[in-house]
Amino acid sequence: MRGTIVNAILFPVLAVIVLLSLCYCIRCYRRRRRRHGVLPSHGARADRFQAAGSSAYGTGAGEELLVRFPGGEGLTVAAILEAPGEVVAKSAHSTLYRAGLSAGEAVALLRFLRPVCSAAAEEAAAAARILGAVQHPNLVPIRALYVGPRGEKLLVHPFYAAGSLRRFLQEGINDSQRWEIICKLSMGIVKGLDHLHTRSQRPIIHGNLKANNIMLDADFQPRISDFGLYLLLNPSASQDMLETSAVQGYKAPELIKMKEVTRESDIYSLGVILLEMLAQKEAANDSQPNPRDIHLPASFKDLVLERKISDAFSSELIKQSKNSGKERNLNAFFELATACCNPSPSLRPDTNRILKRLEEIAR
Repeated sequence: MRGTIVNAILFPVLAVIVLLSLCYCIRCYRRRRRRHGVLPSHGARADRFQAAGSSAYGTGAGEELLVRFPGGEGLTVAAILEAPGEVVAKSAHSTLYRAGLSAGEAVALLRFLRPVCSAAAEEAAAAARILGAVQHPNLVPIRALYVGPRGEKLLVHPFYAAGSLRRFLQEGINDSQRWEIICKLSMGIVKGLDHLHTRSQRPIIHGNLKANNIMLDADFQPRISDFGLYLLLNPSASQDMLETSAVQGYKAPELIKMKEVTRESDIYSLGVILLEMLAQKEAANDSQPNPRDIHLPASFKDLVLERKISDAFSSELIKQSKNSGKERNLNAFFELATACCNPSPSLRPDTNRILKRLEEIAR
């Protein structure tokens, strides 16, 4: 009798304990997925999209949208949302993740645009279709755009293990001071920018060109990323992005008064990058520009004004140029870079002229 009573009490208690333990495990698992994953899974909706097999879904507010581009045909909403990832970089408008996808490419970069900073779903999808159609060996392609029901947006890009040009220059690798590598990087960047400016269906302005937005292949082939990103942001977030670029020394002086980025403002940013590769120094604007001053990053300004060209180059580059008889080429490269940073937009060379000049200098 006593055994029956004990069993009647013990079994329900054990059942409750097991149930609570199971719930706790499930909760911990979900919390871990939220912490390491890019976005929490959308559950049944993700499964439904995976089975649908179309390239785009949803058009109205509160609906999901997936637009896939060349190279991303095998991507699904489930693969994107459930990909475990780690944060690579953060900004006021977005977060960049390195993620392992279960389908398509093994590793990708997912840029999560915050809902409060993003353009409306229809505008974002239209802009992404323009940007996704752009294909060039020196541009990072967009594989897909996902728009969530709460306005969140995810861009899927290939991942480049070699990292960015900024990292390449900062690490002081011997390769970054080799003249032939500098020429190869420069021409690749200009070719990518020229494609955006002149070879696309309509001119595409980068708007935020800097060393951190140039990715490298294993063989030092540069690929420009984040081109036209401002088109996917609302006006306020787009302006904030430009201000961040200004602090880093890449913003053209005319953008202090103007709000619209142009091909000429992209050329200015390109000039700063060319100077960075020569000087092996990071661009930085540590003071407000004087309207009567030459508009170059502070770290290069004195060198240009005083014509101390040799002081602008890394010592290794100077040594190489003397040994190989390339001193004139090095000086010509410097002159081209400073021409791109001319305070007058109309006097800056266009991408076609820059590329021709680089080809002459590299001989």
